[in-house]
Amino acid sequence: MARINGSSPPIPHHRPEPARYGDANECNRSRRQNIPVMRGPRGWDTRMANARRFLREHGWSYAFIAPSIITFACFTFAPVVWSAVISVQKYNLRTGGTFVDPIWMNYQKAFTGLGGIFVTSIGNTLTYTVFTVTTNIVVGLALASLIQPLHRHVRTFFRAAFYLPAVTSSLIVGMTWAYIYNAQWGFANYLLRLIGVEPVRWLSNPDIVLGSITASAMLTIPATAVVLFSAAMGGIPTEFYEAADLDGASPVQKWWWITLPLIRPTTLYLTVIYTIASFEVFERIYVMVPSGVGRSTQTIVTQIYYSGFKDFDLGVSAAQAMMLFVMIGAVALVQFRVLRSNVEY
Repeated sequence: MARINGSSPPIPHHRPEPARYGDANECNRSRRQNIPVMRGPRGWDTRMANARRFLREHGWSYAFIAPSIITFACFTFAPVVWSAVISVQKYNLRTGGTFVDPIWMNYQKAFTGLGGIFVTSIGNTLTYTVFTVTTNIVVGLALASLIQPLHRHVRTFFRAAFYLPAVTSSLIVGMTWAYIYNAQWGFANYLLRLIGVEPVRWLSNPDIVLGSITASAMLTIPATAVVLFSAAMGGIPTEFYEAADLDGASPVQKWWWITLPLIRPTTLYLTVIYTIASFEVFERIYVMVPSGVGRSTQTIVTQIYYSGFKDFDLGVSAAQAMMLFVMIGAVALVQFRVLRSNVEY
C-alpha cells in the first residue's frame, strides 16, 4: 500500500467472520483464528426440550386415550399377533409350540382336512352374509325413511322402539327362534297347520336349515341401521329439499337424488359393521343347532371353534382365524373403494 506522509503502511485489520454453521474445515479454521463457532440445534438438550414442549402441548390428550390404547394393544393387537405365530406352529397348551415345516402346513390342512369342510364353511358364510347384510341395509333404510317425515316426538318414539331389540342378548334371540322353528310345537309349524300344510323340519333338514337360520337373521329388525340412518337423514340441511321443491321434484326424486347420496358415509359404515358381524356369526347357529346338521350349518367361526376346542388342533384353528381376518379385511377394502365419498354439507 502507498505510504501517506512518510508513515508506515497500515496494518490490515481482519474482522472475524460471523459465526456460522459449517463443516469440519470451517470449524478448524475458526479455532485457529479464535472465532467462536455456533453449534446447530442438535443433541440431547434439544431433543429433551422438544419432548417437554410436546408433552406440554399434547400430554393430556395422550393421557386420556392411553387406557383405550393399552386395552387395544393387550386384548386386540397382541392376540392377533400371537394367533399369527400359532398359525405356523404345532401348538400344545402344555408344552407350547414348535414351528411346522413347511411353514404353510396348517393353512394347507385347513383347506384339505376333513374332506375340505372349511371350503364349505366359507361358502355357507358368504351366503349368510350376502342375504343378511343386504336385508339389514335395505330394511333399515326403508324404516328410517318412513319415520323421518314424522313429528320429532313420534320419530323419537319409533327410534327407541326399533332399538329395543338391539339390547337383547343374541343367545336369547337364538333360543326364541329355536322355539319358533321347533318341528313339533313351534309357532312356524302351527301357522302351517292352520292352512293345511304338513310340518317342516326347519332345523333338522340339511337342505333348508341354513336358509332357516338366515331367515331368522333377516326377520330381526336392524336397530342400529334404523337409528343411524335416521340420524344421518336428520342432519341433512333443509335448504337442499327446499331447492328441490322449487324445481318441482317429487318426494321419490328428493329421496333418490338428495338423501341417498348424502348418507353414503353412514351406508358405508353400516355395511362394514354388518359384514364383519355376519362373517363372525356363531352364537345364533350354536344355540339353534348345537350339534350341527352335517355341513349345512358349518360357518368359518364354527369351524374355528371345532378345530380349536373339539379337535384341539390349535395351529389349524389359528390358521383359519387368520384367513378369516384376511377375508374380512379384503371385503372391507372393496366396500371402502366402492362406497366411499367426500360428502360435505
